[in-house]
Amino acid sequence: MAKAAMNSHAPALYSLAVIQFNGSGASKNDKDLRAGVALCTRASLLGHIDSLRELGYCLQDGYGARKNVAEGRRLLVEAHARELALVIREVTRSTTPSNSSMLTWLTRRLRNLACHSGSFLPLLEGYGGYSVAVQPVNWFMREWFESGRGRLGEGLRLCAHVGCGRPETRPHEFRRCSVCGKVNYCSRGCQALDWKLRHKTECSEFLPWVVVVENDGVGGVAAVVGGGNGDVVA
Repeated sequence: MAKAAMNSHAPALYSLAVIQFNGSGASKNDKDLRAGVALCTRASLLGHIDSLRELGYCLQDGYGARKNVAEGRRLLVEAHARELALVIREVTRSTTPSNSSMLTWLTRRLRNLACHSGSFLPLLEGYGGYSVAVQPVNWFMREWFESGRGRLGEGLRLCAHVGCGRPETRPHEFRRCSVCGKVNYCSRGCQALDWKLRHKTECSEFLPWVVVVENDGVGGVAAVVGGGNGDVVA
């Protein structure tokens, strides 16, 4: 992985960043948040969307970097825009009638994003549960450990984001949702993605607050990520 990162392989750089954020393979005191931010920055410059999203959260929270809420939000909006652009590109590859309405909807959302670059928008939500494809290697990791062939040590957990599959290397390495306490994430990026994909409907104690926020015109994802979904404890 280190050799791949040295050769500017963006996913490898991001994986190393998550390792640094968690102190994976060592103790909690061996976390190097600044190294994680530096690795995310390098990967994001190579166009890696997950790294760009993670970097945005780091700046927004002052996690391993000087806090800069405005810049953090800008990076998160940019990550959403890139993610949406990828989906549009995939949809336009097929000219079937069933994709025409989706393309119209996605294009409208992208245009709306450009007009509201200072706020978060609930991108990729609300249209048939459509989501960006997960990298095959992450599916393999999760399927391997859940099959029983790859066994987690006692007290260790997988990242709760269904598309991740990253295992803990020590007990309580990953942070948990501060609202329900039932799910654990290796990174803020995985937490945000899993919230959109499924945990939003599972974290029932938080749902009444979410409804109020999403209807106030501010931008659902911003408020959600900055509220219960964004606050995690070790």
